[in-house]
Order: sequence, then C-alpha cells, then structure tokens
Amino acid sequence: MLLRFRTANVRSLRDEQELTFVASDDEPNAAARPVELAGSRSLAVLPLIGIFGANASGKSNVLAAMTDMRSAVLNSYARWASFDGTARTPFALDVKEGEEPSFFEADLVLDDVRWTYGFELGTDRVESEWLHSYPRGHRQVWLDREASRDKVYDWPGSRVKDRAQLERRTRPNALLLSTAGTDNHPQLSPLFHWFRRNLWLINPEDERTQREAFTTRELSGSRARRINELLRVADLGITGAEVVQEGKDRPTVRLTHRSAAGEVAFDWRHESFGTRSWFALLGPLLLALDEGAVLLVDELDSSLHPRFAAEVVRLFHDPQANPKGAQLVFTSHDPSVLTTPSGGRLLEPGQVWLTEKDQDGATDLYPLTAASPGEDEDLMKSYLAGAFGAVPSLLEGQIARRLLAANEREREHEAERSGS
Repeated sequence: MLLRFRTANVRSLRDEQELTFVASDDEPNAAARPVELAGSRSLAVLPLIGIFGANASGKSNVLAAMTDMRSAVLNSYARWASFDGTARTPFALDVKEGEEPSFFEADLVLDDVRWTYGFELGTDRVESEWLHSYPRGHRQVWLDREASRDKVYDWPGSRVKDRAQLERRTRPNALLLSTAGTDNHPQLSPLFHWFRRNLWLINPEDERTQREAFTTRELSGSRARRINELLRVADLGITGAEVVQEGKDRPTVRLTHRSAAGEVAFDWRHESFGTRSWFALLGPLLLALDEGAVLLVDELDSSLHPRFAAEVVRLFHDPQANPKGAQLVFTSHDPSVLTTPSGGRLLEPGQVWLTEKDQDGATDLYPLTAASPGEDEDLMKSYLAGAFGAVPSLLEGQIARRLLAANEREREHEAERSGS
C-alpha cells in the first residue's frame, strides 16, 4: 500500500512535489480506510486519487515520475550496466536543473510495517540512497548511502545482512535495492518485489495490444467470469466473450452482441475503439484488485464514457469489490467524474489533486483541499468555473478568433506577394 510519493527535478516536476494517500486528521474523509501498522499505529488511507488539470499541465508526468522510480529499482542493476550514467529525465527547461540530481521517495506499507525508501540520481551516478523502517512505530535507519562521502555506505544498527557483498556488487550508477532484489537478498527482496508488483501504468496509447492480449489470456483463467460480467454490465450490447484460435496466429477474442436476430459474433477488428479500450483495461484492473496493487491509469476518460470511469472509481471505493486495499491513481480531463448523476460527490476533496504550470513551465501539484471548497459545493461546476485553478486560460471563442486573425494575415501576405 502506498502512503506518499515525493519527487523533484523529474520531467516537468522541477520543484519538490508530493502526492499523498494519507487522509488529513483535520479533514475527515469518508472514502479513507483504516490501516493498522506495527507498533499499534493506525492511518486513514485513501484507495484512490484523481489528478485533474489543463492539457500539458503535467498530469501525466506525475504518473511517469512514479514509473521512473519503479524502473530504476527494477532495472538499474541489470540493465544500466550497458551504458555510462543513469537513466533519468530531469527538468528540461532550465539548464541548471539538468545538472542537479533527480529525487524520488516512496512511503509505503509492506506486511503491516511502514517503510520509506528514496534516492537521488545524478547524471553519472546514484548520488544518495536511503531506507528507513518503522517496525515499532519509530524510525530505524537501515541504509544511508552518500556518493560524496569517503565512506559511501553507512549501515546504522548493522541490521542488513551481507552488507560487504552488496557494496561490492553495486555499481556507482545502480541502486543497491536493485542489486539486492536481483540477487534475492533475504531482507531487501520483499521491498524490491513491492516495486515489481506495483505502480503499473496504463495509458490510452502505449501497449494497448499487450493489454488486450493479457485480458484475452485471462478469459481462459479464474477471472473469466468477472471479465464477462464487466463486459455485459457496461451496456455495450455484449452478451459474452470467447477466446478463438485462428490458424497459427496467437489467440484472439470474439465478443457476441445482442441483435434483433439474436446473438451475433463480431470479428475483433470490427469492435469500436471504446469497447477495445474497456476490454484492455479489465485484465490489469482485476489483477490489481486481486493483488491489492497500486494501479496508475493515464487519461481514465480516454475512449470511455464518463459512466465507465465512474464505475472504475466505485470498484476501488467498494470494500467488497476491493477487499485487499488496491489503490488507483488516475488522470482525467473530465470533471464529470467528480460528481454522481444525482449531484453527490464521487470523489472527496482530499482525493482530488490538480496540476498547473507556472510561467517557467514547471508543474505545481496540489490537493483540492488547498482551495477550501465548501461542504456542499458542487466540485464539477466550481472546477469548470476556474474556482480551483488548473483549467486552461482560454476565453470563449478565443480559438476561433485567433484562427480568423491568422487567416486574414495569411491572405494579406499572399496579396503582398502577388502585388510584388
């Protein structure tokens, strides 16, 4: 379970930004669930966060930063050996920031124990790396790595086994946690595998074919009944799904649809983009719910009707549908997901985060609670009215006026060229 994520100097996130699932004590949240921690501690944790903002405001970069952290943990030891330096994407609009380290930190719960793990990546090496554990509610420092020190690694309390071997095997441009996980270290591997099983990213364009193939394989397994049910309940006219083998090609899926003449099976290529997007989402969605994993969905509303997006939100909110505490972080342009058709709130203010870019092109990420919305305020209407920020700075009709003006200048230019 993810509690907090912090990052800086990554993509458009120049200054340090924090995304938190922990509900504030000052602002009780009906969507939060109590999570018991070792040391007789308890936290109220949200199952879901939605990030909203204008186009190019940095919403997707928040998710990308989370997957950048995951990728570094999983790949820095095994894959970064083939090239010099580290794989990172610093803030590109300021030359000075490109020379500064990129910062990542995750606060998470693993087997009822809270852990804080983070690192800083420079251009050529891992500048720092740290790991803290809270087995009795109080912080224990397990690892403190600092590349600028004569003694790079410090192991307070000597809690970690095989320290000398880990130090020898970890290159300057690799994370020690990546080394430990690849080598199946008995104490650190569980944390490595948390990153492997979490922070899965789904976006509307990349790897949709692979997600379709994954959901197709799931139709032959234990999740087949639930996939069929979610296809039927989506009101797409679908009555069922089956896996078919056509020659030597890989298996594909065939959906049956209601019609006046009875059930009709469509070739997969003839299904609508919206149907294929919903189908491609179902496999990873059910896997995350079954595993209690953290799922990242970029543009949840892309090719999906707002009611579909709302039902995904409800799945993660429902303790019976989500008994293992899976979490969702999604981005969206569509504020209708903030409210229900009856005018109630689908998301509480503490679950809504907003992104804006400043004049330097840097993204600012902040919670809706910072705008202090009223208890009965219609979040969708206020958001669209610009009361919370994070909307395009665009006047009504401005695009058409700009286009007409550009056309007029073009005609004048052509007239001048013809006259000459």
